[in-house]
Amino acid sequence: MELDDIDRRILRVLQKQGRMSNAELSEQVHLSPSACHRRVQRLETEGYIRGYVALLDARKMNMPTTVFVEITLSAQADEVLEAFEKAVARVPDVLECHLMAGSADYILKVVAEDTEDFARIHRQYLTRLPGVAQMQSSFALRTVFKTTALPV
Repeated sequence: MELDDIDRRILRVLQKQGRMSNAELSEQVHLSPSACHRRVQRLETEGYIRGYVALLDARKMNMPTTVFVEITLSAQADEVLEAFEKAVARVPDVLECHLMAGSADYILKVVAEDTEDFARIHRQYLTRLPGVAQMQSSFALRTVFKTTALPV
């Protein structure tokens, strides 16, 4: 399926305010409510829209500390990568895990209450991940900007 300008407008609006009604959406993208609804359903069916979420405020949830952890594995064999990926997916404080090209094999985005809480996460989870040879943690001092919206 090829995206046209109307599809892109729908996606841009929904990325900023996914909870709006179909009537509000159709007004913003200048389309009838029924045509807008059909397009949104098609975008969902085709997988362009994977789901809808509430974005929580990390500070209000008492998790204002963001730590980026670079992981270097002891080996690059498929079974080592798979074991690591399965285990890290079960760590509740890890928001993102990316396989990298470069000096580290993976980079994790971890949230914590503070440095003491991160020490607990490190001790309880990260040091027990399979295949890890080296870990380096960097604390974010301030988030300059953050978005979940893709450029469409």
